Amino acid sequence: MNLQPLVLRRYCTVSLPHTRSFNLSTKIPRSSNLTFGSSLHQRPLSLPHKLNHTPSASLAKSGVLQLVAAYSRGRESAPETPAKALRRILDLPGVHQAPACFDALSAKLVERAGFQCCLTSGFSISAARLGLPDTGLISYGEMVDQGQQITQAVSIPVIGDGDNGYGNAINVKRTVKGYIKAGFAGILLEDQVSPKACGHTKGRKVVSREEAVIRIRAAVDARKESGSDIVIVARTDSRQAVSLDEALWRSRAFADAGADVLFIDALTSKEEMKAFCGISSPVPKMANMLEGGGKTPILNPLELEDVGYKLVTYPLSLIGVSIRAMQEALAGIRGGRIPPPGSMPSFEEVKEILGFNNYYDEEKRYSASITPLSSERLTSNVYSLQRRVKDDAEQKDQSPQDPIVEVITPDVYNNYGADGSRGSFSGIWSRTLRVKITGRDGFEKLDVRIPAGFLDGITNIVPALGGVNIKELLNEAADEIGGKVLLDFNDTIGDRIQVFLE
Repeated sequence: MNLQPLVLRRYCTVSLPHTRSFNLSTKIPRSSNLTFGSSLHQRPLSLPHKLNHTPSASLAKSGVLQLVAAYSRGRESAPETPAKALRRILDLPGVHQAPACFDALSAKLVERAGFQCCLTSGFSISAARLGLPDTGLISYGEMVDQGQQITQAVSIPVIGDGDNGYGNAINVKRTVKGYIKAGFAGILLEDQVSPKACGHTKGRKVVSREEAVIRIRAAVDARKESGSDIVIVARTDSRQAVSLDEALWRSRAFADAGADVLFIDALTSKEEMKAFCGISSPVPKMANMLEGGGKTPILNPLELEDVGYKLVTYPLSLIGVSIRAMQEALAGIRGGRIPPPGSMPSFEEVKEILGFNNYYDEEKRYSASITPLSSERLTSNVYSLQRRVKDDAEQKDQSPQDPIVEVITPDVYNNYGADGSRGSFSGIWSRTLRVKITGRDGFEKLDVRIPAGFLDGITNIVPALGGVNIKELLNEAADEIGGKVLLDFNDTIGDRIQVFLE
């Protein structure tokens, strides 16, 4: 049987039995989430080939259905990438809100609030990370580093603000690949010159038409080379820099170059917004509701959906309210007040938001049971020592039997005569050092006895003895019989430290 290839909407190729004519039309419902290739604006799979109803045609149609079913099962079992999650969301009806975050915490709050996706704001990241204006001062490295922290903090897809790609077409490709590795579901690229700036500020300038389109083509090539399906959001700032007609022309060209979502920033009226949504109809459009006095009119989600938008972002809400809340809190603190309970979450709420409770639950899973050492095991080790803190009911109110503090010495201290060698310092191991610390309040903090040869370890017990040449003191007192006070002084916090040779 001769087989001829049949291209299904340019997204996959199957082989069907060759016949002269048959009528085959197979549609896949949107609920199957079946997509071929990376385009967001494909339609349900359709094979409108007019051929006669022959046994071969029935066989062919059955074969296609089996192929689609097998493909759908394979896709359902595969883990969903961030980009696929974003594409699935954009394929759902209605307009989808994507508040702009600027760090891991703000992204977590977006997710906890129930939003399906979010977008990073270069304006807000420049403000939060650098404390500087969005005038091209923040670098690619800083943006991709901040983005990686954001994507790792949430499970919802995140669109990364890629500015103007940070250079020419080669830089754009590097930017796209870096954002893919950082875990972004999408990347927003614009046609501004360098240094770029916020689209609603004065003095916007854009690159030529040709260079603008080349940037999008480079982004598409980088996606293809990476084997990724990252969503490319193509933005033009030419509405303010040139004209509305120029912005519409560029948007059409971006769609033809392979952009998945189109975005004209700083449109000035609802009529301009409708004109934008009327071009390249299969490609989703994004709106930017710049809060607090931008050029674009603020519409609610239902109004945006009626106009024709699929995605809307709110770039300043989170950073804006954060700035005002911090200003008010600092003004109160300066006046001797702390923020009232209603103006901030409780400490328990903060811990819940940051994941303390989840951490504690996970910590229990990996906690190891601790078995106390037996007294026989302790006494059998010649290099171990038990210290008992004596009960002094007259000076302190403690339990009758205080815990044992163990000091485990290293196995060998040949440098100090522990091997039984002869010399001026040999035999000192048989002597005992008593270290006693009395707090400035008169209560005993420490009273421990250790082998005199254990010199390296003594500063681990009493850091204040660091720098004291105890070996020299021991040499001077090595031949003396009975006890001797080697040191008696007060440290910097007022505790009395005494070292005795016994």
